[in-house]
Amino acid sequence: MTGQDTTRTQETPQRERAREAAQEAARRTSPPVAPGRTAASARRRRVRRALAVGGAVAASLAVWAVAVAAGVEVEAVQGGAVRPVGPAAVAVASLAAGLAGWALLALLERTVRRPAPHRLWTAVAVAFLVLSLVGPLTSGTGAAGTAVLLLLHTAPAAVLIPLLPRAACR
Repeated sequence: MTGQDTTRTQETPQRERAREAAQEAARRTSPPVAPGRTAASARRRRVRRALAVGGAVAASLAVWAVAVAAGVEVEAVQGGAVRPVGPAAVAVASLAAGLAGWALLALLERTVRRPAPHRLWTAVAVAFLVLSLVGPLTSGTGAAGTAVLLLLHTAPAAVLIPLLPRAACR
């Protein structure tokens, strides 16, 4: 071995301190990982939550499709005008609700320890569901249309509320 090769394998005290300081800084700025959590478990959790959001969108579209097949005109009053509610609006609204719920749950998991973030998220999600039902009750056109609009709000909630928090528990 040449003298140059031995200097590469031996760290100077300054370099060692700099390396340790960089590792400490990385530990402080990295998001907290719960005990027993690995990158693989985080990836599985994200996949399960993405599937839950996709399931919520599918549930909403299924409600819409069944209503249309049954001959119900899915319409809502917006700004004084009656507008049809199509599959794109149903999918986008369900996707937005699912992603917003996921983001809130992730935020609560990072910031809240007590009470349990999943219980808090569930309470917030149920409160938002109840508040969201005011819209269909006031903007539905006819009894069948109002019932379908109510189902379009409850179907994604029925998927998201139980599944999003459970995705972290497995």
